[in-house]
Parts: sequence; C-alpha cells; structure tokens
Amino acid sequence: MSRDKLPYLLPIRSVIFVLVFVLGSEITGKELSEISNWWTIIATIVNALTIILLVRISEKNGITYWDLINCKKGASSVKQIVSISIIILVAGTGCMYLAGFICYGVIPYAPPMMIAPVTRIPAIVNFFLLPVSTALAEDGLYLGCGVNVIENKWTGIITPAFFYALQHCFIPTLFDGKYILYRFLSFLPLTIILCWYYQKKRNPIPIMVGHAIIDMMTVSLVLATSMIPEFYEKMCNM
Repeated sequence: MSRDKLPYLLPIRSVIFVLVFVLGSEITGKELSEISNWWTIIATIVNALTIILLVRISEKNGITYWDLINCKKGASSVKQIVSISIIILVAGTGCMYLAGFICYGVIPYAPPMMIAPVTRIPAIVNFFLLPVSTALAEDGLYLGCGVNVIENKWTGIITPAFFYALQHCFIPTLFDGKYILYRFLSFLPLTIILCWYYQKKRNPIPIMVGHAIIDMMTVSLVLATSMIPEFYEKMCNM
C-alpha cells in the first residue's frame, strides 16, 4: 500500500473489533455482554495484528515502523513526557466522567465490564502486554497513517481523531446506542488533543508514554478484580 493510501486503514480496528466480538459470540454461543469481560485480551491480540500490519506496510514503503511515526532519538525531554502524560490522565479521566454524566446522569460512571475479571494467568500476562502494545498499535495507526500523511491541517487532525475515538465504541462491542455514544464522547476530546499535539510537534514518544500509563491503570484494575473476586463486587457496588 502506497503512502497516500494509508489513511484508508484508519477504520480497520473498528471493523476488526466488531468482527471478533460478533464471531466470538457466535462461536461460544454466548451473548456479547457475556464475553465483554475478555476485551483486554482481545485488544492485545488485535494490537499485535495491527503492529504486524504497520511493520509490513512500512517495509513495503522502504521505511521502518519508527520512520512511519516519525520517532527520532533524543527528540523527547522528561518535561515533555511528564507534561503530556499528565494531560492524558486528566483529560482522559475527566472526559470519561463527563461523558458518563451526559449519557447516564452519573459521576463517576464506569461500565462494569471494563474492569470485569478474567482468568488469572491471562490477566497477569496481559498486565504487561496491553499498555505497550496499545500505544504501539493505536498511535502507530492513527498518528503514523493518519496525521502524518493527511496534508490538510484540520482534516489531518479531525479524521484520525474521529476513528481513534470510534474504535473505543467497539472495545468491547455491545450494540447499545447509549453505550456507543458514551464511549465515543469519552475519547473524542482526548484523541483530538493527541492528534493536534502530534501534528504540531511530530513527536510520538510523549503521547505513547502517557497512553501506556493510562492503559496500565485500567489493566491494573482488571488484574485486581481477576485476582480478588470480592474487589470486583465492591467496585460494582460503589
């Protein structure tokens, strides 16, 4: 795939997540809601597929994955990384709370399935895999194939940010309008900020570090509920 065609890949993760969850539901004979707790494991698998795709596409264009996202050694300072990480944590958490209030009238609101337990071994392994793989896959796709390629300033921000937020509507996939809107509103402001910052600085490292940190917070809760079932019940009753 040539460089100018890379933005056509932006919807791919949304499509894959819908297909995986729907097929998973058919294969297991369970409702989507019954397999939604496996979203972290599914996300890591989709991340791996996305990273492989990005590496292969980069090679076909005569560049590396790191060239695709414009990653340059020594371009990031500790101050940049800390500042952007704080912005991601504050904006990410704040927007989720605001979206929860808009859609459900509750602050703070968090869908129970997002921290629902899975079996212990996958939870432990995924604690290490999910944060790093998500940063590499999502930022590689939406920044490298979107912001880095689309020439128009605002189109280059809004289009990748839209699909960046849209994919979260299907992680996990539940065909519920209010849930989909909640997930989209939770992430759109943050993805616009990230795409704007990347277009301005062309430096993915602060974004990727902050992204990994916020995902580590989520996967830590999944690990905790998987190791201590009583913790999940306590969180659901809060």
